[in-house]
Amino acid sequence: MVRQERALRTRRLILEAAASVFDEFGYEGATIGEVVSRAGVTRGAVYFHFASKRDLAQGVVEEQFAQDEVPERACKLQEFVDTGMVVAHLLPRDPLLSAGARLSLGQDVFDEFGGGAILGWISRFEVLLVAAGERGELLPHVTPADAAWLLTAAWTGVQIQSQKLSGRADLERRVAGLFQHVMPSIAVPGVLGALQMGPDRGARVVAEVAAARAASEGGADSNGGSGGNGAEVEAHAVGGAVAVS
Repeated sequence: MVRQERALRTRRLILEAAASVFDEFGYEGATIGEVVSRAGVTRGAVYFHFASKRDLAQGVVEEQFAQDEVPERACKLQEFVDTGMVVAHLLPRDPLLSAGARLSLGQDVFDEFGGGAILGWISRFEVLLVAAGERGELLPHVTPADAAWLLTAAWTGVQIQSQKLSGRADLERRVAGLFQHVMPSIAVPGVLGALQMGPDRGARVVAEVAAARAASEGGADSNGGSGGNGAEVEAHAVGGAVAVS
C-alpha cells in the first residue's frame, strides 16, 4: 500500500512537471530530459510510468478530467455554467489545464491526439444538457448533442482569443459574457432568471469546494485523521478542481 501511494505521488509529480514543460515549449519543443529535471526524478522513473513523450502528453491531456470538482447541482444548467466558469478560473492558474489546452489545440499535435480533450468535453457537456432536458430546464428546440458541440466550440474560441489578446487575463469575464449571451437561447425563462453567470462564479465555486473539503478533513482529523490547515486545503482544492480544449 505504501509503495502504491508513493508510485501515485511520483506519477502526479511527473505529470505536473511535464505540464509545465509542454505549456512552456509545446509538444515538439518539450524533452523528457527537461521533465526529469523539473520533476526531480530519474529518467527511469519517468519511463516506468510513461513509455514515451507521446504517452506523457496523453497523460497530461487526460488529467484535465481528473481535475474537475464542480459540485453536483439540482439545476443542471447551473452545473453546466459552473463547469465552464471553473475552467475559466483555473486555466490561467493550473499548468495541467493550460498544458492540456495547448496540447489539444496545437496544430503540431492535433492529429496525433485525435483532437485532444475536445471530444471528452463535448461528451461531458452533452451529459449535463441531457440531464437538464430531463428536468425541464431546456427550451423545446434545444438538442443536447448539437448544443454541446456548439458551446464547446464557442468556449474554445473564447479561450484562444483571450489567450492571444490578453494572455487569458480577461478569460473569466469573456466566458461569463459567452454564457450570458447564449443561455437565453437554451434555458427556459424560470431557470434562466436564477442562473448565476457572473465573472466571479468560477472563483466562488472553487472556494465552495475548498470549504467543503476543509470541513470534511477537519472532521476526519477530529476522529484521528490528519487534517491540513486552511491554506493547504485551499491550495489542494484549486490544484484538484476543473479547458475546454
